[in-house]
Amino acid sequence: MADLILERKLGTPIDRVFQFVTQPENLTQWWGPEGMTVPEGDLDFSRLGPWDSVMMNSEGQKYKVSGTVTAINAPTLVAFTWAWHDENDQRGHESRVTIELIEQSGGTLFRLTHAGLADEESSKNHEQGWNSTLNKLERMAA
Repeated sequence: MADLILERKLGTPIDRVFQFVTQPENLTQWWGPEGMTVPEGDLDFSRLGPWDSVMMNSEGQKYKVSGTVTAINAPTLVAFTWAWHDENDQRGHESRVTIELIEQSGGTLFRLTHAGLADEESSKNHEQGWNSTLNKLERMAA
């Protein structure tokens, strides 16, 4: 198993960043790597329970991921499980994502921990994907 921790300093107040992280209308703006859109899904981290999203690239290829929101502590924490679906819509290996928001002068420290990834290759792939995704969040928070 492998874990991944990424941090970004956002010059936005913690309450606003929490809205970016939890509200469906905000999540769909930054969710998924650059060049991807979210044309379908139930992407809502404002409540406990199931979630899913389908990300689509510019060629129309779709990638489904789903899980369960397991913890919410406004405005500092959201945690959820994470598993990709295969071409038959079967869920694969399940891992855990925790987003922590830490208030700092002039903004918010955004810390993402993706734990329990299957192996180092999976960790590297998720690091690339999350970094690209967080680039979109940084632009939104600017």
